[in-house]
Amino acid sequence: MLENKNLLIAIVLSIAILLGFQLIYGVPTVEKPNLEKGQIDSSDQNNVSENNLEPQVTDKIISKKNELVEEEVFVNREKIISQTSRVDIESEKLQGSIQLKGALFDDLTLLNYGENIDKNSKRITFLSPRNSINPYYASFGWIQQSKDDCLRNNSQSECEEYDYIELPNKKTIWKSNSKKLSPSNPVILEWKNNKGTIFQRLIEVDEQYMFKISDRVFHNGTKKLKLYPYGQIIRDGAPETQGFFILHEGPIGVFDGILEQPDYEDVVEENQENRPIEFNPSDKGGWIGITDKYWLTAMIPDKTKISEFKYIHKKSSRPCLSEKSNLINITPTTQKGPCGIFVIQHLTEPIFINPGGSIKVENHFFAGAKVVRYLDGYGKTLSIPMFDRAVDFGYLFFLTKPIFLALRLSSETFGNYGIAILIVTLFIKLIFFPIANRSYKAMGKMRLIAPEIKKIRERYKDNRQKQQQEMMALYKKEGANPISGCLPLLIQIPVFFALYKVLFVTIEMRHAPFFGWIQDLSAPDPLNLFTLFGLIPWTPPSFIPILGIWPLLMGISMWLQMRLNPQPMDPIQARIFMIMPIFFTFLLAAFPAGLVIYWTWNNVLSIAQQWVIMKKAGVKNPVSKD
Repeated sequence: MLENKNLLIAIVLSIAILLGFQLIYGVPTVEKPNLEKGQIDSSDQNNVSENNLEPQVTDKIISKKNELVEEEVFVNREKIISQTSRVDIESEKLQGSIQLKGALFDDLTLLNYGENIDKNSKRITFLSPRNSINPYYASFGWIQQSKDDCLRNNSQSECEEYDYIELPNKKTIWKSNSKKLSPSNPVILEWKNNKGTIFQRLIEVDEQYMFKISDRVFHNGTKKLKLYPYGQIIRDGAPETQGFFILHEGPIGVFDGILEQPDYEDVVEENQENRPIEFNPSDKGGWIGITDKYWLTAMIPDKTKISEFKYIHKKSSRPCLSEKSNLINITPTTQKGPCGIFVIQHLTEPIFINPGGSIKVENHFFAGAKVVRYLDGYGKTLSIPMFDRAVDFGYLFFLTKPIFLALRLSSETFGNYGIAILIVTLFIKLIFFPIANRSYKAMGKMRLIAPEIKKIRERYKDNRQKQQQEMMALYKKEGANPISGCLPLLIQIPVFFALYKVLFVTIEMRHAPFFGWIQDLSAPDPLNLFTLFGLIPWTPPSFIPILGIWPLLMGISMWLQMRLNPQPMDPIQARIFMIMPIFFTFLLAAFPAGLVIYWTWNNVLSIAQQWVIMKKAGVKNPVSKD
């Protein structure tokens, strides 16, 4: 009976390690905030009610039913960029441009990252302009309440106190003092309206991926101004996501110190009735953006003011991915998620400018790779709350991030993340050594008393109750534990989850090599037993699994480790234990190579530890005996 429980526990724990990610890393449900209903005036992009903002998502007019009324034309990305006036962006990590029409951040390439492990592969294209195949861009500006909206809620005299002016919008052509933006060369954009009000924008970029946008307004009117600063990220069509429950991809933000992560599908569903997902934090600060597996766009509004945040979805006339490839000679590669326009938006509380006065508002815009060191640095220097959580460390972040930091430190010391995995695994084994030591000693005692257990089974084979009583008495007398073999496996579970998460979500692991044929620790072992590891020039059918060298080594090490455990008396149980290493060998073949290397190395260390303990206890070597 106890051996049956032992078998069941071992199997359940083993399966839980490999198949339990969805339970551990389920995406949190987003609270649906209470939204105020209001009518939006879509006829004038500069005029909104105080509680609503009409996003500038397209050059076409959007009806109140949230549907586009005109078709858009798809144009080659490079052609759009070459035919529009721009300020170039040049840094060690970024290359792109800012479109002067609308002052749009709509052209950005990540120079340090390629599409594959080939060093000469095409660099990652991140942001793209409107009307290209995958539009993805950001803009900042000002919104003003119209006089008619003011009169709905205020007296004539109150509304007459303010000046109502022309504001820069998506059609505005800004003037620039320079043709190039770089870390050493900030750019100033300027535009003046028909009343002489001057809008000036200072744009700076650092050596990583953060832009600083400092807006100043010089008011030359006779009445005071009331303006609302805003920012928005616009993405037409959600990209193809990994589809794993352990990884969040899509809208993200932190409001009042709470991390919010609605899916693209959540945003579509909530906007069915023209009701965006909205957050109105009571505290200053916070940020909002869109996260991919490795990349992030995020807006950090002026932290001296309170902002409201929205996730908006609007229907688009643009066809989905399957239809796009027939329109132009471009092969789309990313948009396979929900169709439509996704708008990630913040609207800051109003600012007031007296006649002849000026005001300054500072925003920050992150666009680039989710390098943990950079996110941590920005979180501290710019006081951005939980900015490192843009990397989806999951619910076990208190364990996942320390493991990542340990891996990063070891990698920086030894120059290789694969070696770092071996070293960190060794330290983890040392930390849990006392617990594992007691477990292995108990397992050794189980082997020593195995003959006595066999005698008890034979003596009381017709009396199960008496048999169990005698066995329990023997266990207590000898200090043995029949389920001791499960403890080392139980200890591995959270570490396994955390390491899997690190390998899966951190860009530092992307394309990180080990030695020999392992050139990407975040990808499965590329070799295949069924091609004799590349010696036979043929492609196996899809029903034949890819079985690399490291999964085979893991299976062998697992078999050796199980041979050191107390063997079940029942022959059926013994056969099941023999099959388990084969099962896990094929199952882990599809996992990241770094994880398989960890499991193999952990098995080797466990075998060595268990062997030494059993030898001291006088237990015979069960492997060589056979």
